[in-house]
Amino acid sequence: MEIDKWLTNIQDWFLPRLCPACGGGTGPGRDLCGGCERVLPRIANACPRCAAPFEHGSIQGECGQCQRRPPPYVRGVALYHYAPPIDHFIRTLKFHDGIGLARLLGRRLASRLQLEPGRPDRIMPVPLHPTRLRSRGYNQALELARPIAAALDIPLDYRSLRRVRATAAQSNLTLDERQRNVRGAFAVDGDARLAGLRIALVDDVLTTGSTVAAASLALLAAGVREIEVWVAARA
Repeated sequence: MEIDKWLTNIQDWFLPRLCPACGGGTGPGRDLCGGCERVLPRIANACPRCAAPFEHGSIQGECGQCQRRPPPYVRGVALYHYAPPIDHFIRTLKFHDGIGLARLLGRRLASRLQLEPGRPDRIMPVPLHPTRLRSRGYNQALELARPIAAALDIPLDYRSLRRVRATAAQSNLTLDERQRNVRGAFAVDGDARLAGLRIALVDDVLTTGSTVAAASLALLAAGVREIEVWVAARA
């Protein structure tokens, strides 16, 4: 709307935006400065199943790991490598109340997804356990999912999937420990009607895929037909 654009221009004039990566000015209508924009660690080529980046741009098809042991989701989309400044953005988002960075990353992920054919029936953020949600005050995956759902005009469902078991932080665990840590950690609400639906799970970063795999298994058990995983970054 014209009034929204006018208000944004006024805000840019009196309160210039600062780049969250370097602290410099961004210029009107920009959320990053030009220098930081150019060095963002975009993923150019990746496995279409798990979103693991390929070292060589000529590689096509699923990675060897997905061919040997396919994850329970059929497609993965990751926008950036988990590298500076994106790793700083995500840590700030998760641990330092950087909710504005969720909007920044969510809008950029939505722009990428708008180019993709087809749409899922619902978008679901990976839920936090209530204990962690009370401690943090918000779910970073939900904040990422909001601008994506709005941009793609897809219903946002943050109630049907629940984390029913508190788990340890995954960052310092091995792959086997991560898988055991999240096994049975998710459940679908008994009133949810998900049979036959295509679901997009949204999270901030994908590392081993253990968390989204556990969430996917709970959804598949509830009758979901197909699951995609959308993340801001891939480690």
